[in-house]
Amino acid sequence: MMKQDDALQLAVAFLADSQRDDEPPLAIDMERVREHNGLLIVPYNSVQYLASRDVREQLLDCWPILVDLERGDVRFGTLEERHLWRNLSN
Repeated sequence: MMKQDDALQLAVAFLADSQRDDEPPLAIDMERVREHNGLLIVPYNSVQYLASRDVREQLLDCWPILVDLERGDVRFGTLEERHLWRNLSN
């Protein structure tokens, strides 16, 4: 079983590798990282939004990064998995 700190580092690297040149700078939303059923759920958003929490700055459709704590697999969440992060309390 992977430690949460190690899984979080995988998510940070995954986000950096997936960042497109035409996107605003993105960062992990550390306040909302959660573990659920063996997955580390790692939300992210624009750096500007995370600094202000102003909903006008929030990016839409930021599916969180999911890290399987057993296998270390890292990927973006899917629409079918939306219940995993929508039902968690903030």
